[in-house]
Amino acid sequence: MWIAISALNLAFAVILGAFGAHGLKNHANEAQLGWWHTATDYFFYHALGLFALAILNKVIPQLPIKTCFLLIQMGIFLFCGSLYIMALGLPRGLGAITPFGGALMIAGWLILAWNAFKYAK
Repeated sequence: MWIAISALNLAFAVILGAFGAHGLKNHANEAQLGWWHTATDYFFYHALGLFALAILNKVIPQLPIKTCFLLIQMGIFLFCGSLYIMALGLPRGLGAITPFGGALMIAGWLILAWNAFKYAK
């Protein structure tokens, strides 16, 4: 399941990246394109991270990844999603959500680090 979710994230990142590069560039201003680009970069980075977690789960099944995976996934949704929505011209006030998404992604990676330290002992 984790690999499938990761693969779907990566597919959506490609789709949204292509839309930003080809479909949005004639309709958005420079700031909007910048938000789209940032969202797509972070989407790719974290989708690849989720894929690595999914593989890690196969290699070290004892290492708990569920919480990490879910926090990062929710972070992607909030962080990238809010930037995508703003880039499409919807209210900039939604940018207030962006830091919460970033905090969830950070928390997911920190929990993974904590679990890895515990597993190593």
